Amino acid sequence: MAERRVPRIRFKGFEEDWEQRKLGDIAEKVCEKNCGMQYSLTLTNSAEFGVIAQRDFFDHDIAKASSLNGYYVVHNEDFVYNPRISVSAPVGPVNRNKLGETGVMSPLYTVFRPHDINANYLEYFFKSGYWHKFMNFNGDSGARADRFSIKDQVFFEMPIPFANRVEQRKIGNYLQQLDTLLALHHRQCLTLAFHQRKLEKLKILKKAMLEKMFPKNGAKVPEIRFSGFTDDWEQRKLGEIGSVMMCRRIFKNQTSESGEIPFYKIGTFGGVADAFITKALFEEYRLKYPFPEKGDVLISASGSIGRTVEYTGEEAYFQDSNIVWLKHDENVVNTFLRNIYEVIKWSGVEGSTIKRLYNDNILRTRIKIPTISEQEKIAHFLDGFDLLLSLHQRKLEKLRQIKKSMLERMFV
Repeated sequence: MAERRVPRIRFKGFEEDWEQRKLGDIAEKVCEKNCGMQYSLTLTNSAEFGVIAQRDFFDHDIAKASSLNGYYVVHNEDFVYNPRISVSAPVGPVNRNKLGETGVMSPLYTVFRPHDINANYLEYFFKSGYWHKFMNFNGDSGARADRFSIKDQVFFEMPIPFANRVEQRKIGNYLQQLDTLLALHHRQCLTLAFHQRKLEKLKILKKAMLEKMFPKNGAKVPEIRFSGFTDDWEQRKLGEIGSVMMCRRIFKNQTSESGEIPFYKIGTFGGVADAFITKALFEEYRLKYPFPEKGDVLISASGSIGRTVEYTGEEAYFQDSNIVWLKHDENVVNTFLRNIYEVIKWSGVEGSTIKRLYNDNILRTRIKIPTISEQEKIAHFLDGFDLLLSLHQRKLEKLRQIKKSMLERMFV
């Protein structure tokens, strides 16, 4: 019994054997010359970029205008074989002109025009390696090591697996859609990398500005200062301007995996809550016990100590002792304090193996503060950096979600 000529993977509904036809049966060699210099767009066939304008590939025209008269005319949807070999095209590439315009190409290339076959299907056949075996058996590298040599007559004897036109179209369309998804994914990766680099540069720039806009050890004024401010900054302990506050303790049996009010523990601080409390308990504790005011700067006191989140007034509750804030007097504004926390050296913690920020560490920490008006000026300037950082962070998150969606659609 003869072996059936069918692919290993196939769309449902197709069962008949495939035929095998010669390339010369479904395509004709193009021998049309550029008589009278009718076309001036000179094309090349790149293994990486496909059929492309010569000036786009080389940054300038290689061919002399006087020689274009003898070049082959390549219409839109024509196919071109380039005998130049490379790592990605070991027998030379075959590509399709999808530029939407007619150009001309050197007679060193073989141009052919398909008929009675789906163009997408034929294009993806030449993107596979199935035809390489025929080329290697019937041709050779020729006199030049960078060129593959095969006679036109032999080239058009190449066997082409031939499904019915409906199956051809289905295969071609599927592979084209996959290519589109891959291209989109590649662009998203490049865009993602660009925004990631931009975000990192902004972080570095803000860090540099923080170091110059706050006095260094022993100095009473910063390196960079807004005009109109000349007074020395005053050194104070945080305990002299405020006291450490925290929410009332919430026990595990008071939480649930879903509910009305998010409860942030140290592991979800600054992220997405995975525990909740009831609205009734929140209202009771918010009124009876310490609770941050809008604008207060929350501090992580364990784990990655010193991380900060501005409380914006949302209904949420925070784990006692692990998430704290400074209830301070009118000598400092929260927006300025938030930036101080980014460069602060906590008392008794620097150089220590202690992974906890105790109340005493916070209260004994020294900071230098200017007048309220200078604090507000500095905070307003640095808020611009924070806004840019936030915008780029959101853009990155959106791109990551798009990338995740792309991957889910590309792999089944």
